[in-house]
Amino acid sequence: MNIKVKYLLPACGAILLLSTLFSCSGGTGEEPKGRNVGNGATPTGSAFITVSGMDLLLPSGEKFFIRGTNLSNWLNPEGYLMDLGGSANSAHSIDMMLRELVGPSKTDKFWREFKDNYITRDDIEFLSERGVNTLRLPLNYRLFTDEDYMGETSGGDIYQRIDRLLTWCTAEGIYLILDMHSAPGGQTGYNIDDSYGYPWLFLEEEDQDELVSIWKDIASHYADETHILGYELLNEPVADYWPEHTVLNAELEPLYKRITSAIREVDGNHIVILGAPQWNLNFSVFSDWKFDPLLMYTCHKYDGEPTLENIRDFVDFRDKTGLPMYMGEIGHNPDYWQEEFCKLLEEQNIGYTFWPYKKIGGECFVSVKAPSGWDSVKKFADSDRSSYFGIYSSRPDQNSSLSILDEYISNIKFANCSVNEGYISSLRLSR
Repeated sequence: MNIKVKYLLPACGAILLLSTLFSCSGGTGEEPKGRNVGNGATPTGSAFITVSGMDLLLPSGEKFFIRGTNLSNWLNPEGYLMDLGGSANSAHSIDMMLRELVGPSKTDKFWREFKDNYITRDDIEFLSERGVNTLRLPLNYRLFTDEDYMGETSGGDIYQRIDRLLTWCTAEGIYLILDMHSAPGGQTGYNIDDSYGYPWLFLEEEDQDELVSIWKDIASHYADETHILGYELLNEPVADYWPEHTVLNAELEPLYKRITSAIREVDGNHIVILGAPQWNLNFSVFSDWKFDPLLMYTCHKYDGEPTLENIRDFVDFRDKTGLPMYMGEIGHNPDYWQEEFCKLLEEQNIGYTFWPYKKIGGECFVSVKAPSGWDSVKKFADSDRSSYFGIYSSRPDQNSSLSILDEYISNIKFANCSVNEGYISSLRLSR
């Protein structure tokens, strides 16, 4: 495993410890726009968001309540967010479909343009204006290795991209959570972790070693960055349909401890965020709740009524541990449901980042328009491509497919997306 060599931080990154006085967008001595800083609160003595019992505290000493969204699909693509089905439902399977559709070099070009345009400064400024104070960034481990991923291999640009995003977030007073959505070997065994159909991470020591090394590298790079809220070590580990999931569950907390120990060798500043197995629902597997002084837990919920009973397990675990809990994923429901759920979460002191920010279709902040002819791409994705003859016989013309992909790249730009006002209003972001 070859971890990518980090480049030197830009000058503004080196002074982020002074971000309570200055921002990278200008040394005016004023608070960055959108930052929720209290008046007269007792400072924490830290330039970072920190843990105080069941609360998060700003450097000013004021309580910080997470309200935001997930920058999903940008660096860890999922088929349904691109309105693709069939076998093209994870990052590597979408990539394979595109390579069969238009060829490898054109696919590499597509991914580079996709990354350049899916999330830009315009998106971050828009989110800040609407009241977002936190963004969760799903990541794929391959971004930090020499594996072929989204048009890059050795010498990829992931740190440059996160650093650029962090500069935008700092200027807007937004905090960033780094979420390992897809880990080496796969931690879930589903399309969401871009895996090969099983959570091999918990069986393969080599995969665990790689994950620990990647997290230590990330923490070393961002140890002094004050607008990183925390590191979410794994997204939704161990799906519930494996008969042996209880055995795999037992491996989770020891792995979390090992990763955290490696992070603490280089970074004692940032919160470590722990998700539960079985879709971030099953907190019964944890016993050593406070093995580190800067821990927060994260739950997910997409169904049920917006009632206390529906989140009782989360609240009880939070109260038992005396540590913060936040809802890392919630969404895909009617606006009235979302507003009631947000009220409930506010009452129970559980912050939230909704899923997703942007996709083809509704139920998101901004909608991407499907390009004309997108159905031909979807049809190819859904076709039987299990043989070379199947690929050849179902593949549409390359030039027409390239035109469709070019239009998709244009459509994902913020200026060309449709803002869903009702959805945004339901999230109570400006409270």
